[in-house]
Amino acid sequence: MKKVLLTLLALYLALCPLALAAAEEQVTLNVYNWGDYIDPDTLAVFEERTGIRINYELYETNEDMYTKLKKSKTSYDVIFPSDYMVERMIHEEMLLPLDYTAMPYTQNIDPRFLNASYDPTHAYSVPYTWGTMGILYNTTMVDEAPADWDALWDARYDKSILMLNSPRDTIGIALKRLGHSLNSINPTELEEAKQSLIAQSALVLAYVVDEGKDKMVSGEAALALVWSGDAQYCIERNPELAYVVPPEGSNLFFDAICVPTSSKHPAEAMRFIDFLCEADIAAQNYEYVGYAIPNSAAVELMGDAYAASAVSNPPDETLSRCEVFTNLGDDTRIYDRIWTEIITSIY
Repeated sequence: MKKVLLTLLALYLALCPLALAAAEEQVTLNVYNWGDYIDPDTLAVFEERTGIRINYELYETNEDMYTKLKKSKTSYDVIFPSDYMVERMIHEEMLLPLDYTAMPYTQNIDPRFLNASYDPTHAYSVPYTWGTMGILYNTTMVDEAPADWDALWDARYDKSILMLNSPRDTIGIALKRLGHSLNSINPTELEEAKQSLIAQSALVLAYVVDEGKDKMVSGEAALALVWSGDAQYCIERNPELAYVVPPEGSNLFFDAICVPTSSKHPAEAMRFIDFLCEADIAAQNYEYVGYAIPNSAAVELMGDAYAASAVSNPPDETLSRCEVFTNLGDDTRIYDRIWTEIITSIY
């Protein structure tokens, strides 16, 4: 018996370093993404297929993500910034160049979405989703379909309006309503937008991000400023809801997948990006998040239902009235200051 025990002990001691080494070699990717922006089942598939663990964290706005990367000691490997934030992070050398030879499935990306203004050579980003911003409304709670952005300032819907708790988006829409560019840095135009939002605040039920979807689905509010993917999500769960992009125009946005310079596992990060570009995985994520996707192979899998959706796949006439956010550089501080003044006036 002693010999058996000694043999087992020797075997245990011999295997311990190997087990520890294997544990140390297992890579964990820190993925930082928007809420409800990926099907959790796909993460499990990636982990099972590759042996790479995913540590998944959420943010609510581009600005939250940017600040966390700038000020936190946490190292993230994959992030999902929007167009103007990609542009800003490229300018500030916060993103790694991508190795497309290691990502063959990126060939599924529709060429129309490459070489965009925010990343002219698509060297730092892979398009993930795209969409518009508009008004989601409950057809049983409003007198008529919103004809313009004024609907969000309509006193008939006092305490039944949801606005986005996102400075760039909400201020941008206030600017569009007033006939200005949503990229304006004109002091007079921005002051006008600020005052209009302060006046509107008395009508607003809440400033929300992800939680706004549940409120609209449950009928807690009549109208909401939303992104089109969230609109699609809500309409699928409550057929009394509808979505419109007002004629004054709106934001056409693109969200991308990037690898920050802080990444400790860039090769594995690009493997994850490539995985997300596989046709079936991209289609599965669309079914979960509801946002339009720039993946041609996945669009083919989704068929006529996707093509027929004016929410997910808006007509060219709608898109022609939209603007893409641009990086404002140091002028971003003006928006931050205005937003602080708006929120301070409310509370």
